Amino acid sequence: MSKVPKIAVVGSANVDLTTFSDRFPRPGETIFGQKFDLGFGGKGANQAVAARLCGADVFMVAKLGNDLFGEATVKNFASFGIDTSHVRIVNGVSSGVAPIFVEPNGQNRIIVVKGANDTLKPADVDAAGEALKRMDTIVLQFEIPMETIAYTVQFAKSNGIRCIVNPAPAQPIDPRQLNAADYFIPNETEAEVITGLPVHSFDEAKKCATALLQLGFRKVLLTLGSRGALLASPESSELIPPFPVNPVDTTGAGDAFIGSFAVFLGAGLPEKEAVIRASLYAALSTTKVGTQKSFPTRAAFESEWDKRGGTP
Repeated sequence: MSKVPKIAVVGSANVDLTTFSDRFPRPGETIFGQKFDLGFGGKGANQAVAARLCGADVFMVAKLGNDLFGEATVKNFASFGIDTSHVRIVNGVSSGVAPIFVEPNGQNRIIVVKGANDTLKPADVDAAGEALKRMDTIVLQFEIPMETIAYTVQFAKSNGIRCIVNPAPAQPIDPRQLNAADYFIPNETEAEVITGLPVHSFDEAKKCATALLQLGFRKVLLTLGSRGALLASPESSELIPPFPVNPVDTTGAGDAFIGSFAVFLGAGLPEKEAVIRASLYAALSTTKVGTQKSFPTRAAFESEWDKRGGTP
């Protein structure tokens, strides 16, 4: 990588509490799980770690609770070499947590309790403004207040910084607040919530992406899980096929995609190649348990990329 990208993540940090079981319990039912895993997560933090492991310099803007999870999260960021100068501890609220339930096929269900993430405000973006202006790319997700997301999108536009918005978890939006972003990257569920259109086939995905472009987004990258990813602009759309793997846990795969895509794009790779590489990086993350713990290093990624010849 000739250029070391500078990536800022303005977003969430959680602790993931992952339970593995043969099936999900019915209402009122108690069942035994097979195993439990505790790890660091949050979509913002995950994307920051993925970007860092891919070789970028990463700057995090986040809020944490004044509790054991908050202190541990700061140490976790520091262990990766992520800049935590604007990761703040807040009194009176908990750190964000995410209980995750995983079935044997890797399918997951997640409940996010935002906690201190909900206290990240536009003023925090202003406080980090001088550092943010030195970044190549700013990455955002939906686990912080929408007013902060919208403010940061405009900050990025005003300062000529590439901006990626990942609308996760899914919720309705006012596109006028977000369509100055360079890339809008939802998965199937998020795209369906925003557009009201189904995404069960490639043709439906194209229609959904077109609907998002008609809302004013510059480029849409619709991630389709095991079906690949659809890259769409007002001029064209193209399906990027997936890389076959044997998934163990799909938790965090979307974050692996976002973080690595930001790096590959920031390193100056052509857009399509950046998508293809991010698809492999995300696929590799599903072959291990957990979120950040499942993300490959850049060396491990490059080894697998060379082994597969750069093609799905």
